[in-house]
Amino acid sequence: MARRRQVYEGSAKILYEGPEPGTLVQHFKDDAAIRGKKGVITGKGVLNNRISEHLMSKLNDIGVPTHFMRRLNMREQLVREVEIIPIQVVIRNIAAGSLAERFHMAEGTPLPRSIIEYYYKSPEGDKPLVTEEHITAFGWAAPQDLDDIVPMALRVNDFLSGLFLGIGLRLVDVRLEFGRLWEDEHMRIVLADEISPDNCRLWDVKTNEKMDKDRFRYDLGNVEEAYQEVARRLGILPESGPRDLPGPKAIQ
Repeated sequence: MARRRQVYEGSAKILYEGPEPGTLVQHFKDDAAIRGKKGVITGKGVLNNRISEHLMSKLNDIGVPTHFMRRLNMREQLVREVEIIPIQVVIRNIAAGSLAERFHMAEGTPLPRSIIEYYYKSPEGDKPLVTEEHITAFGWAAPQDLDDIVPMALRVNDFLSGLFLGIGLRLVDVRLEFGRLWEDEHMRIVLADEISPDNCRLWDVKTNEKMDKDRFRYDLGNVEEAYQEVARRLGILPESGPRDLPGPKAIQ
């Protein structure tokens, strides 16, 4: 595919104009950035592209609407163009990260139930914790949008928790983004962005070993190997490595 006009670039992905109106090409980079710390995780873009394709396809199969259409190549996938809602929805199942810090909880403490938190993606790059009152008062999303987003986020969390548990991984928390998909005059909320070890905290069930971006965040080493292990357990990465990934799968 010929290179098209760049629409957006973030720390982990680049969006380009798609081949048809209403589509974008999502390119996964190896770059990593957390709280001012920057680096490169070799092969991360290839692995995240394939992992996200696999998980988004599974969600499409159970009726969760997503922006994902199909994978194009090793680093790119075709997605529907959506109007991104500037809120990150975080579903927490186990105390970790900022939640554990804020409430002085031991990391790994099971929560009495899954907790939903919202973070505003400000134009300045900050991501403050906000409430539903902030979201609706400042017009980032309407109450009707949240009525769609909350049950969808919980369904995604429940599905992923079961899927990962089946391969020996515990979904500690997951960060989701949603967008408005316009079809003629009709609008619906769909899951957007990606699902990968970049936005999921994944711990090995037996050892509690971190298998996600926290390995980069806390300088734990073996970051590439952790991402590869997640892909292997999902059954999408052969022992010979990422260059032997199977071809794209189309999603209608």
